[in-house]
Amino acid sequence: MHDIRALRADPAAFDAALARRGLPPTAEELLKIDTALRKATTELQAGLARKNALSKAIGAAMRAGNKQEAERLKAEAEAIVYWEGHMSPESLDVLLRSQLEELPNRLDPDVPDGADESANVVLHVHGEPRQLNFPPKQHFEIGEALGLMDFATASKLAGARFTVLKGALARLERALGQWMINLHTEEHGYTEATVPYLVNDATMYGTGQLPKFADDLFRTTDGRWLIPTAEVPLTNFVRGEILDPAALPIRLTSLTPCFRSEAGAAGRDTRGMLRQHQFLKVELVSIVAPDQSAEEHERMTACAERVLTALGLTWRRIVLSAGDTGFGAAKTYDLEVWLPGQQAWREISSCSNCRDFQARRMEARFRPTGGKGTEFLHTLNGSGVAVGRALIALLETHQQADGSVAIPEVLRPFMGGLEAIRPAG
Repeated sequence: MHDIRALRADPAAFDAALARRGLPPTAEELLKIDTALRKATTELQAGLARKNALSKAIGAAMRAGNKQEAERLKAEAEAIVYWEGHMSPESLDVLLRSQLEELPNRLDPDVPDGADESANVVLHVHGEPRQLNFPPKQHFEIGEALGLMDFATASKLAGARFTVLKGALARLERALGQWMINLHTEEHGYTEATVPYLVNDATMYGTGQLPKFADDLFRTTDGRWLIPTAEVPLTNFVRGEILDPAALPIRLTSLTPCFRSEAGAAGRDTRGMLRQHQFLKVELVSIVAPDQSAEEHERMTACAERVLTALGLTWRRIVLSAGDTGFGAAKTYDLEVWLPGQQAWREISSCSNCRDFQARRMEARFRPTGGKGTEFLHTLNGSGVAVGRALIALLETHQQADGSVAIPEVLRPFMGGLEAIRPAG
């Protein structure tokens, strides 16, 4: 959500910020609604004051026996009541808010310009892509050859974009989630939370999923929504709150299933586990004071990078361009892993600084030390990381010529000491 005061102060800068995202000018139209709203509010307040004065005057006229004057004053009061019912500022306020809530966040100045992902900038590459002395397989070929990845049964149970994992692969997926949560809580200072997987409209609205992205979500028959990421419930912990600065920063993590309709993904990544309706993810959320958010963004991204390094993966950090940055983000780093089977880089984590964009929607504030009033908090979120995609990266990176898959050392305690997953027989 945008600050209307900032728009009033510099409409040209507001339009210029949206133009970086390829959007047309909107400031003039928004200011017309804002002006009408403020005028209506002023007139309503004046009308209320006049109505109160009329009420006293009517009483005085009645006590004085001046019935004609009392009737005249009553007619004036009734006219004000009619005006209030038909010219309420609430309708203008709803209109203005509906216009503002459809607009994406303003980008940080250092976000590179560009219309799409082709303008993203690689900032760092860790490691070299593994050179295999045998033809590399994709993850679904490896999993099916092991007899532990079953798409046919998943399709029978639920349809396309679902996967059944069995045996050691199911355990490996569980091991990844448990190890990541332990790493982030024990070494990175995040507090683990178990959250609802079903949330209400206000929770989805607070982080920007509603109303714009309703088609990307699954909704239950009682009006709740399946979470697309744990960012949604975790960030909403502070909705409607005014925090003491001593409570900041707040760092939360959760391992949850995520549910996405993939409405815009027809024909994309139809083989394998890359784009699923249901998947596991370890989410990182930070809630901080404004002067902490840029540093926290770097810290959060480094926590996700630590996961990839410990798993022996080749990865790179990318800063997304203006045209590729998500709706609620002011700046986003993507982490991509090299998949030998695909011979391609694929996203495995996305870490975003939303600044005060979500906090305005949630009415989440803090009281600055020694200052007056309150300020909006800054919120950040990131994948720490997507478990299914980490599993994909492990299978393709650590595949062996005999069809086995080596298990990274950090995961072996969660696998009963198993060092490799081997084909049956």
